[in-house]
Amino acid sequence: MDTKLLGLLVCPVCKGSLQYKKTEQELVCKPCRLAYQINDGIPVMLEDEARKLPAEEEV
Repeated sequence: MDTKLLGLLVCPVCKGSLQYKKTEQELVCKPCRLAYQINDGIPVMLEDEARKLPAEEEV
């Protein structure tokens, strides 16, 4: 994942910052508890495609 691109991306729901989870290949929004998948180096920034993080999963 390109670090320049990471600095530009925000959560499409709340416009907050995202945390890059390299091993999971996801961008995580803590306030929204959503994880956006990265496919072949391209983040899928669609709310409908995001994984909802369960309450017991640490962000």
